[in-house]
Amino acid sequence: MAPPPLPRLKWVLALTAVFMVVEAVGGWIAGSLALLADAGHMLTDVGALTLSLLSAWIAQRPPDDSKTYGYLRWEILAALVNGAALFGIAAWVVIEAVQRIQDPQPVRTGLFLAIASAGLVVNLVSLAVLHSAREGSLNVRGAYLHVLGDALGSVGAVLAAVIIALTGWTLADPIVSILLSLLILVGAARLLRESTDILLESVPRHVSLPEVQRRMLAVPGVAAVHDLHVWTVTSGMVAMSGHAVVPDLEAHPGVLDGIRAEMVRMGIGHVTIQLEVEHGCEGCDDARETAPAPSWGRAGHGHHPGHAH
Repeated sequence: MAPPPLPRLKWVLALTAVFMVVEAVGGWIAGSLALLADAGHMLTDVGALTLSLLSAWIAQRPPDDSKTYGYLRWEILAALVNGAALFGIAAWVVIEAVQRIQDPQPVRTGLFLAIASAGLVVNLVSLAVLHSAREGSLNVRGAYLHVLGDALGSVGAVLAAVIIALTGWTLADPIVSILLSLLILVGAARLLRESTDILLESVPRHVSLPEVQRRMLAVPGVAAVHDLHVWTVTSGMVAMSGHAVVPDLEAHPGVLDGIRAEMVRMGIGHVTIQLEVEHGCEGCDDARETAPAPSWGRAGHGHHPGHAH
């Protein structure tokens, strides 16, 4: 798995921090909720990007005797925090917008439009920096979604400024803010769901457990499969463990290589298989045809012959 793009996160963090100050000051002077909300969003983005950067750095530390997977899960924890922060941001924007609708405030449209336009440019540059790396890491995707939320906020701020300049309708400012907060929630919900699934060691959405079993049973020499587990360690690293039953260990020397090759074709790169002799497997008749029910714990920690990692 490739290391997270630390230089890209550093550039985006610097751009976000500098313009956060510009938007906060400009929003206060212009009297724009959309700008102040976006500045508040950027403040949490600075924290989120700092957390993402720190997590990406920690995740590169090598495994040791107490942490055999290293620190790879740090990026998932950062993604979970980022998703929760996005929910908080959206709630704050909605509350402020409702208050602004009940008590409209004057807005300096020219300054509002200038700062919103500059913010949009800054956010588009940040999105371009992170765009190519967003699918490789859930942590980077969390940072990308934060910046995307900022970009949407800038689009809404520009739109609100134009509406106010053309019509004088100041309610456009809080109404646009509410609509943008709903868009932020969509990305936050997805990020929370995916990071939670990984922490719960759920089967990845792109992997079918019955298909994993079917492919294992199709390998010559495999009579049954049981205690099958598939989970995600971190973004881009899927692992599996299971027991494969064979009639005779000596008669099928290629079983392990065959199973491993099938798993690699399914995108599973970390494979642990324990081989068992058929006469020593209880309940294997059922395991030939049906997918196993999930069970707690990891398979493959015993000392039966044929264990391979």
